[in-house]
Amino acid sequence: MSSSKRGAKVSLDVMQGLMAAGQAASKGLDVHLKHLLEIRASQINHCAYCIDMHIKDAKLAGETDERIYFLNAWEEAASHYSEKEQAALALTEAITVLTDGFVPDEVYERAAKHFDERELGQLISTVTLINAWNRINVSIRNPPTYKPGEHA
Repeated sequence: MSSSKRGAKVSLDVMQGLMAAGQAASKGLDVHLKHLLEIRASQINHCAYCIDMHIKDAKLAGETDERIYFLNAWEEAASHYSEKEQAALALTEAITVLTDGFVPDEVYERAAKHFDERELGQLISTVTLINAWNRINVSIRNPPTYKPGEHA
């Protein structure tokens, strides 16, 4: 398979809609948590463009290199993440992978212990949207060439 960008274009209306939905989904959500969730989902989905984007944005927001490096093995490096972040990361993985077609009750309940109903909705929406972006960028093989601020 070629790693070059494919010619297919995504509808501008769809892209603008996804960007607006992303802003609404993450409004009020801790920026560090948002970046961690977006990086983790993008790692699972093998989306180099989104990994590049969200790592760069996370670092600009003050996220530490160490927490970014350990994200792919966050369960083994649990001491680097709060219980709340761990619950959100577990939910992110469950939504992204959808093992057996659903999010396990225990994963959902773990997140519900740390987030109120509104926040839980924000997490689910944010993860759902990054998964959509991952699928678009992987489909068109968008290369990891993100420059911070280009989608602000």
